[in-house]
Amino acid sequence: MTDLDAFRTHVSQWCAEHVPADWRAAQTGVGDEEFVAFQKSWFAELHAAGFAVPHWPAAWGGGMPVAEQIVLYQELAAHDAPRLVLAFVGIHHAASTLLIAGTDAQRRRHLPAILDGEIWVQGFSEPEAGSDLASLRTSARREDDHYVVDGQKLWASGGAHADWCLLLARTDPDAPKRKGISYFLLDMATPGVDVRPIRNAIGDSHFCEVFLNDVVIPADHLIGAENAGWQVAQATLGAERGMTMLELAERLGNAGFRWLVEDCAHPRPDGSRPLDDASVRDALARFETELSGLRAMCRAVVERPDAGGPADPSIVKLFYSELLQRMTDFGTEIGGLDAHTVLAKPMSSGWESGAWMLDYIGSWEWTIPGGTSEIQRTIIGERGLGLPREPVTS
Repeated sequence: MTDLDAFRTHVSQWCAEHVPADWRAAQTGVGDEEFVAFQKSWFAELHAAGFAVPHWPAAWGGGMPVAEQIVLYQELAAHDAPRLVLAFVGIHHAASTLLIAGTDAQRRRHLPAILDGEIWVQGFSEPEAGSDLASLRTSARREDDHYVVDGQKLWASGGAHADWCLLLARTDPDAPKRKGISYFLLDMATPGVDVRPIRNAIGDSHFCEVFLNDVVIPADHLIGAENAGWQVAQATLGAERGMTMLELAERLGNAGFRWLVEDCAHPRPDGSRPLDDASVRDALARFETELSGLRAMCRAVVERPDAGGPADPSIVKLFYSELLQRMTDFGTEIGGLDAHTVLAKPMSSGWESGAWMLDYIGSWEWTIPGGTSEIQRTIIGERGLGLPREPVTS
C-alpha cells in the first residue's frame, strides 16, 4: 500500500466515524442559530483532524501535499460530508488575501481567529457594479489615522453572520476606475454598518446587502497600498478556483449523480421507470462522461498549475456551472410534479441536494457570480484562444 492509499484509508475511516449520518434531515428547514452552530461545530471537527485548511501553509496549520488534498476532497464527497458554507470566504478568500498582501500583524490577528471560527464576508459587488466590479462607487476618504467609508454593497453571501468583511472602496475618485480602489478589512461590528438579508427565489436569505454610513476603518486595516486594491482583489478572486472547484466537481460527481440515477430508477405511479427509457439512459451516460471530464480537468489544474493556460480557471468555472444547471434541470424533469412540492433543502449542502427544483433555481447563481458565463467566454476567447481583446476605456 502506498502512502497515498494509506491516507485515503485514513480519511475514509475518519469520515465513516465523524460525518453525521442524519445531517441532511437535521439541517433541513432549520433557523439561523441552528445553521450557524452546526457549521461551526463541523468546522471545528475538521480542524481537529487537520482537514479544515489543508491548502494553507504549514506554518498556519495547513501544508498538506496537493495529492493528499485531492484524496481528501474525493473522500469527503464520497461520504457526503457537509460543506463548509459559512467558513468558505474566511478559509479561501480572506486567507489568500492575508497571505499574499497582508502584514505580519494582520496575519497574526486573523488567521488563528479564522481557525477558531471567525466568519468573513466579501464586500465587493454593488448596485450597478457586479460584473463590472471596477465601477464600484463606495467611497473611503482618509482622515488622520483612519478612513471614513460610505456606500452600499450587494450580494454579500453570509453577511448576516459575518464578523469581518473584505471591503473594496474608492479612495481616489479622479483616477481611472481600476487605479483608484483600495482594499480594507472591516470589522462588521463597527457603528454605521447595516446588514439587511435578501430573500431569494427558493426562500433562503443567504445573500445580504450592506449599507455603510460614516463607517470608520483604522488605517492599519488597509491591505496593500492605497489605490492598489484592484490588484489585491485579483488574488482574492483567484482563490475561488483550483482546489475549491475540484471539491465542487467531486460532490457533483458523487452524491449529485448518484441521486440522479436513483431517481431515474424509481418507479412512476404507473409502474414504469424513467431508466427504462433509452433517451434517459443516454442522458445519464452523457452526464457521466461530462462529469469524468470535469473532474479530470479540475485535477489537472491543481496538479499542474504551471502547465495550463491563463484561461483554465474560466474553462473549469464555465463547464461546472453549466453542467450543474443541465443536471439539476434534468433532475427536475425526472422528478415530475413531486419535485415542485419540495420547499426546503439542507442548509449545509452543496449546490446539489436532490431537491431538484430548488437546486435548479439555485444553479443559476453559479452562472452569474464570480464572473458571468459571458465574461468567462470572453476570458477564454482572449486569453485562451488569442482572439482580439475588447477595447478598454479606462
